[in-house]
Amino acid sequence: MAHAYSIQEPQGQYFITCTVHQWVDVFTRKLYVDIILDSLRYCQQKKGLKIHAWVIMSNHIHLIVRSEAENLSNIIRDFKKFTSKQIFEAIKSNPEESRKNWLLWLFTKDEQICFWQAGYHAKEILTQSFFENKLDYIHLNPVRAGFIEKEEEYMYSSCSDYYGTRKGLLELDIA
Repeated sequence: MAHAYSIQEPQGQYFITCTVHQWVDVFTRKLYVDIILDSLRYCQQKKGLKIHAWVIMSNHIHLIVRSEAENLSNIIRDFKKFTSKQIFEAIKSNPEESRKNWLLWLFTKDEQICFWQAGYHAKEILTQSFFENKLDYIHLNPVRAGFIEKEEEYMYSSCSDYYGTRKGLLELDIA
């Protein structure tokens, strides 16, 4: 079962979910969201990551991505490793973080940082209908969570790019 939700086709397009350890609501702070956005931009510019859709929720992210350059598995692995360290350090040095001690305790296991849950639940997108299904899922996630009423209003999503209401926070590869 280890390969059921892993990247089998390195050049394929995938729906990916990365979940914070214990589903802790970390991305309620802009500081931590910015680390995710900056890291995704870096992966786009330096590693050839192509982002088709995305959303950052309070405790997980969804992406529709592919890579023409590097192996997508390696990009996701490096992204998770880098953001784990960066967010952990940001929590540690944030004087306004009211949950600091608890978060640092929770994200430490055997003296190692444990920010993300293992894996990233990759599902290859092979059809247009599956792509559209996952695109809707991503964009409606903040509505289903009760954060907003209209999906295009959510700032940490690619929805506004698709609706043409405003330029989003990440460059998209819209085919």
